[in-house]
Amino acid sequence: MNIFSTSDFWIAVSFIGFILLIVYYKVPGMVTKALDDRADTIRKELDEARRLREEAQAILADYERKHRDAEKEVESIILLAKQEAEALGVETRQKIKDQLERRTTLAEDKIARAEEQALREVRAAAVTLAVSAAERIIAKKMTPAASSKLVDQSIKDLKTKLN
Repeated sequence: MNIFSTSDFWIAVSFIGFILLIVYYKVPGMVTKALDDRADTIRKELDEARRLREEAQAILADYERKHRDAEKEVESIILLAKQEAEALGVETRQKIKDQLERRTTLAEDKIARAEEQALREVRAAAVTLAVSAAERIIAKKMTPAASSKLVDQSIKDLKTKLN
């Protein structure tokens, strides 16, 4: 049997021819280039993903810092509001106390004036009543001779007091 007549020989020749044809058309170079291009693309995508991840982490850290700052600012605003409310409460209580003191003083003054007015009115009424009573008593007990004597005495006293 001849070696050229076997199917194994022709399969081997076909396979070697196929390999030579692939090498002649530079298919391994194209495959290598395609794989290298794909590796470069993947590497670029990984670098981009890494860059985006770092950027996202930086943004996250920035927002976390802003959140902490905002919380601190909120706490300080609340503290300031409490302090202002306490100060306003103290001021309001003091104003109310002062106003009550003023009104009490005004009321006491008004009461004192009313008492003085009432006292003056009572005195005036007492004087009027005393004068009226004295007139009545003098009118009953005064004789014309005693009246003349009293008028003369009053004129003398008046002269000495005017000089």
